[in-house]
Parts: sequence; structure tokens; C-alpha cells
Amino acid sequence: MTEPVEELTIRKLALDEAHAHLSASMTVRDGWSAPASYGDVTQEYAAVREGGAGLIDLSPRGRLLVSGSEAVQFLNGLITNDMNTLEIGQWMPAAFPNVQGRLVASVRVIRLKDEGTGKDACPTFLIDTEATTHERVLKTIERFTLAGDFRVNDITSETSMLSVQGQKAARIVDSVLGEAAAASAANAVRQISWQKDAETAEVTVVHASHTSENGFDLIVRNDHANSLWNALQEAGSRPVGYDALEILRIEAGVPRYGVDMDNTSVVTETNLDDAVSYTKGCYIGQEIIARIKYRGHVAKKLSGVVFDVSAAIGAGALINSMDGKEIGRVTSVTYSPKLNRTVALAYLKYDYLAADTVVKVLTGDQEFSAKVVVLPFEGVTAT
Repeated sequence: MTEPVEELTIRKLALDEAHAHLSASMTVRDGWSAPASYGDVTQEYAAVREGGAGLIDLSPRGRLLVSGSEAVQFLNGLITNDMNTLEIGQWMPAAFPNVQGRLVASVRVIRLKDEGTGKDACPTFLIDTEATTHERVLKTIERFTLAGDFRVNDITSETSMLSVQGQKAARIVDSVLGEAAAASAANAVRQISWQKDAETAEVTVVHASHTSENGFDLIVRNDHANSLWNALQEAGSRPVGYDALEILRIEAGVPRYGVDMDNTSVVTETNLDDAVSYTKGCYIGQEIIARIKYRGHVAKKLSGVVFDVSAAIGAGALINSMDGKEIGRVTSVTYSPKLNRTVALAYLKYDYLAADTVVKVLTGDQEFSAKVVVLPFEGVTAT
């Protein structure tokens, strides 16, 4: 007797028809049908890196609204960063660890305007996370909603998130949404009423980068997503697919869950240092994370590795020291057009993290020489 096979449901983006109209080649990523490319990965990459602006549909990412008078208290007990320091109109990186200090999810916590006014005002937060960790973050938070005034609302399927990345990103966002949209600090959040064709759309503008270039994430309800997508194109941004985005995020040293980190990774191994506060009170996994910092160091850490040439290696390739000791492995690798060479993200043992440490990367019967660099590939020049 054969066991029933569970059907995999592929979710479609609200802008699926817009991507089809642009002749995008689609790929399935984290359960979503998303644009891999619009026909020319090289030009899509260049739009972001070479002085222009790229337009990326990041709607598969999870978006959870959290509110209630006890929201700060409950979230502070679940994440690594300090909720008490987050002001209205700002965002901060954070991580959800488990009791062993290992990574459940990497997130951005965005503080929106309070619900209500005066004494009845309650803080409201938007938690943004990768598509692959969306459900686990939702389940982690939902477990505590019966314990007090703490509510969660999954708005992922109701909203779209469009990202403009590149040197012209601020100019383009301002030209579409008004000058106040992009005139903000690096971690600022604006909520803007956008007038378009006699309609008003509420757009949340998050000043943030996924590429190491200037960038803005725009969150809008699905019924206004197509108008905003078209307006951003007309203002000069070029649609960029996930193939180009993968090159850009590796160059930027941005780890991806399920590729560069997972639930076996200690939070502080993953190069998410800005996501951890060591001065806040207790939270799940805090004892382990603090002990590692104050009584020693991590055994390994996510680092950058740069090759002298274009090297044909893949994820999982072993890394040896110059005296033949196994010291790490590659997690993500790409050819960098900016640097004209292969670059990789890799976990390396603590004693080999210093910049310019020479290592050997093995693949099959080939061996490539490489150097360790500080992410995001600081100080590396093009060949």
C-alpha cells in the first residue's frame, strides 16, 4: 500500500501578471513562484551596482504585525536585541534564538505608529523575516498570545514588499512618493499616504539595504502593488530578479537562512553581531549567547573568502589551512562582477578569521588559493 503524497502548494505573488508581462523567467523559491530573471542577469546586476537602481519584488518575505500593551515585554523575552531602545519610526535587526542559543530566524523589527492615542496607545511592530522562516516565527510568537495583551496578525498574503536598491534609490523613491519618503536615517521608517489616480495608498517606507547599496523597502497592500511597481519603473528603476539578487547579497555579505545559517548555528556564529544586545535583560537562549561572549569566543564564524581568479567551486567545498588542517566550509559562492573574481561566504574556525589569512579551498581533485576578508569584502579591489 502506497502512502499518500502531500502536494506542495506553490504560492503566487500579487504581481505575478506584472512579472509575466515583463517576460520574467520564474523559479520556485521557499514555496513561492518568483522571478529569477527578466532576461539579462548582467544588466539587472549592473542596475544596482553601477549607479542606477534596481526594483526587486521581495513579497515572499514574511510580514507579521505585533501589537498590544505587553508587546514590548513579550518580544523582549523572545529576541536578542533590546526592544526598549526601539523608537517609533525606526527598525533594528534581531534574531529569534532557541534555548541553546541557536538560530530560529533572523528578522527586522520595525516600530510603527502606536495604535490608539493617549493612555490607550499601544505599540505596534512589524516583524519582517525571510520566507523560509516565516512560519516558524509566526508559531513562536503565537504561543504567547494567550498569556497577555499581545496580538499577532500575519499580513504576508495581504501585502507586497517592493525594494529599490542602488545609488539612485532615494531619488526614485522621492520622485514617486514625495520628498519626505527617502529623507531619513539609515534605520528610519516612514508611513506615507500616496495619492495615485484619485486613490490613496498607505505605503510603509523602510530605509534598508539588501545589497550594500542604498535601499528602501516599500510595503503596500496588494490592491495598490501594481500601481506602485509601475510608478517605480517609470521613475527609472529596473526590475531585478533573484538570480542577480543572489550575486548582490553574497557580495554584501548577507547570510541566507537554510544556506548560510540554520537551526544548528549559534546566533553569534552567523555574523549577525548588530542583532544582539548584551545589556538587556533575560531572553530565550541569552545565557548561552552571553557566556560565549564573556567567557571565550565562538568556535567558528561566517566570514568572507576571496579568490585570485574565477574559481569553479560550489557550496560545501572544504577549506584547509596552509598546513593541511580542515578549518571550514563554503556556504555560498558566486562570481563577483564588481571584483572580477570568485567570492564566497564560509564558516571558518576562530584561529583563522584574521583578514588576509591564506587558505586552500578544495573541490574534487582541484585546490584553489584564497584569502580571508572582513565582510562585506572590505578592502578588496577588482583584478
